Amino acid sequence: MVGMAALILGTMVVLLLLGFPMKVPLTTATLAVLLVYFPDDVTPAIIIQQWIGGITPAALIAVPMFVLAADIMTRGQTSDRLLDIVSSFVGHMRGGLPITTAVSCTLFGAMSGSTQATVVAIGGPLRPRLLKAGYSDSFSTALIINASDIALLIPPSIGMIVYGVVSGTSIGELFIAGVGPGLLILLAFSGYCYIASLRLNIARQARSTWTERRTAFSRAVLPLGFPAIIMGGIYSGVFSPTESAAVCVAYAMFLEIVVYRDMSWQDLHKAALSTGMITAVVFVLVGAGSAFSWVISFAKIPQFLLSETLGLTAQSGYWTIMMSICVAYFVGCMFVDPIVVILILTPIFHPIAVAGGIDPVLVGIVVTLQVAIGSATPPFGCDIFTAIAIFRRPYLEVVRGTPPFIVILLIVAVALIAFPPLTLFLRDLAFPR
Repeated sequence: MVGMAALILGTMVVLLLLGFPMKVPLTTATLAVLLVYFPDDVTPAIIIQQWIGGITPAALIAVPMFVLAADIMTRGQTSDRLLDIVSSFVGHMRGGLPITTAVSCTLFGAMSGSTQATVVAIGGPLRPRLLKAGYSDSFSTALIINASDIALLIPPSIGMIVYGVVSGTSIGELFIAGVGPGLLILLAFSGYCYIASLRLNIARQARSTWTERRTAFSRAVLPLGFPAIIMGGIYSGVFSPTESAAVCVAYAMFLEIVVYRDMSWQDLHKAALSTGMITAVVFVLVGAGSAFSWVISFAKIPQFLLSETLGLTAQSGYWTIMMSICVAYFVGCMFVDPIVVILILTPIFHPIAVAGGIDPVLVGIVVTLQVAIGSATPPFGCDIFTAIAIFRRPYLEVVRGTPPFIVILLIVAVALIAFPPLTLFLRDLAFPR
């Protein structure tokens, strides 16, 4: 068993160091285990079956739909209209501009479910404003990166969809349970922005008049319909979480092409091509991850790693299990893509958590939060490199301001574990037991 685990780890590390994309190490390690340890028991054709089975669940249809909706909104006026209404109501407060950034990231995340799309849509217009107001480049960039990660907790969340598919947890319950923690993070970030503005002695912006606020609201009322349509439609039973993604795309097209007329059909074609590329990458990772998860489960590697190596069992206790999950997902996402981490680690930790009597929805939200934290954490958090590409800033400048936000997120994670009702209150209201 030790040799098998060493073969997997060694194969993946070597291929990653050689610069291969993550799907190659996943697939190669999977085939290596089969050919070396189970040449007569399992044929490589089973790997193809597992690949196909991994991308078969209907819930995954929501992924390309939400990606397309986010792309359409990013190319159109939706993000600008959201910025205007948030700024008109909170921009005059102490720390109003960074608070506007955090709130806008939350709202856009509630429409797109994508952290990278949120970095582009909100960070693009707001980062220059933050710099002009006197905030440092490191603070501004770190705020955008970490506030964008609220998109993983506020539904619709692509991370939650993938986790729900892999673990069998209700995506609808995950969606509603993520609202509370997402708003808690927003509140914590807003408090830190207020303190930072006092420390830097940043001047307040002029207060918007009620006429300006009414104008901003009238311009943003249709974009604000996204979360209302998604959440209202799901929990009223009009459509499922998967179907809500298609509704989101249709609504985005209606706003940007018909109402605002800011996009042409050619622009829509470009958005579709971009979505196709992103979806292909995601689904290849999901398929490879499903095959990898099946092989390590067949080889009983999770049981060996958790029970014999780490001593983690269903009887280990609530705090031990939850903190082990936090550390594993947090460290994993510091180095590789969040979807890959969810695909690899969920089949290992989820069964033990459920066997230990822990609510699977609570586990899913904590996992999603850890994935969000890891995505913005050095050395290789994926959102860091998105910011580097978009803002064209050096690596050290981008990561310099992240520690305070990471500490805040870790404190929130401990609070969710210590007080499960923070996560499960809305779920229990929407889905009474």
